[in-house]
Amino acid sequence: MMLRLALIAHDNKKADMVALALEFAPLLQQCTLCATGTTGGRLAAEVGLQVERMLSGPLGGDLQIGARLAMGQVDAIIFLRDPMTPQPHEPDINALVRACDVHDVPCATNLSTARLLLKQWMAAG
Repeated sequence: MMLRLALIAHDNKKADMVALALEFAPLLQQCTLCATGTTGGRLAAEVGLQVERMLSGPLGGDLQIGARLAMGQVDAIIFLRDPMTPQPHEPDINALVRACDVHDVPCATNLSTARLLLKQWMAAG
């Protein structure tokens, strides 16, 4: 089964997401990917990944991904959060992370955890 992965990055973490995607491009090319708007656009343009783009996070993209997760359509989330910058849609972010916990879906919120998760899938694949 193809891994279904959601990718989200706050503005100050988008360059980190692109670098991570470049590092793991061979694996990510084998996954079904969705991402919030700008993050998905950058991953497609800068890494060449095929990504289904949701709305931007502040416009409801986090909630769209959360809905898919609740319906069993997302296997894991990489959500590179910026803990130092207030986010206007913080309730949506908290709801998404909570949904990961409720549905027992892995959610990597920093580069170290994201790398561990992706390395594990590479080793298992």
